[in-house]
Amino acid sequence: MLFRRSGALATLAVLAALALAGCGSGSAPAPPPPAAPHGNPPIKVVTSTNVYGSIARAVGGDQVDVTSLINDPQADPHSYETTPGDAAKVATANVILYNGGGYDDFMERLVQSSGGKAVSIDVTALSGLDPTAGAGGADAASNPYFNEHLWYSLPTVQKVADQLATDFGAADPADADLFTTNAQAFKDKVANLLTKEQAIGAAHPGARVAVTEPVPGYLIQSAGLTDVTPPEFARAIEEDTDPPAAVLQQTLALFTNNPVSALILNAQTETPTTTQVEQAAQAAKIPVVMVTETLPAGVDDYITWMNSEIEALANALNGSPQ
Repeated sequence: MLFRRSGALATLAVLAALALAGCGSGSAPAPPPPAAPHGNPPIKVVTSTNVYGSIARAVGGDQVDVTSLINDPQADPHSYETTPGDAAKVATANVILYNGGGYDDFMERLVQSSGGKAVSIDVTALSGLDPTAGAGGADAASNPYFNEHLWYSLPTVQKVADQLATDFGAADPADADLFTTNAQAFKDKVANLLTKEQAIGAAHPGARVAVTEPVPGYLIQSAGLTDVTPPEFARAIEEDTDPPAAVLQQTLALFTNNPVSALILNAQTETPTTTQVEQAAQAAKIPVVMVTETLPAGVDDYITWMNSEIEALANALNGSPQ
């Protein structure tokens, strides 16, 4: 998968230059994380992406020290190359959290080879969803339905919060009640997000949308919308291949013949094909809603991020400016 966009690349270049300058500055190494309020060292948590890192921090608060191996909005978990430093972090972790389901295989390999004694949370296994079911279509009628982008499945995210509270409580019994309280507060916020998704469906039942990739599948399903994108198109883009010409034409026709209400585009993936589809939607005055696979630059909170995407979709269907 080819990740975008140009502005972020410039920022990365600046950050890289600063990092190199810092390497030669002779500055002292970073201090260890502060001890938790009760005096014990914080629980070491390693997550595959900053999405799961944000959830872990929401539940653990100051009692956890969270490291997300993927923080860069340009990084692709499908092709992420691990480092010896990543292996060391996993080997010394107390709790490990990753998506599973083929999304972040690098994390599963690190866990298997680490030799550590960390508690591992595989979100796919935790979800209770069947990864062999296949994506089919992303509309509400697709049942069974599995989409590897499980952070868009809000009931699954609530399960993750509960499991983190349980595992954090086992590692730090003195703060078990705090973790449970934090998890419930987080789940209540997720429930509000779910209400907002369902309100979209109530206002626009069965509204037809197109996607460039299956990333927002659970969002579409929960909102009661209908994804009419040819499955071959979305699958080709996700696998970083070119869809057949006939499939591309079928996709482009979604913006002219009985046009869809919105195009939901993965902002982290840009190819000539996705650009062509985006331009076709814009030419037809079809609203384009951007979603991402990791937290955008400048955002470190799952609830804030997901709320902004849900509101963007609602505004698009309501005819509000994006």
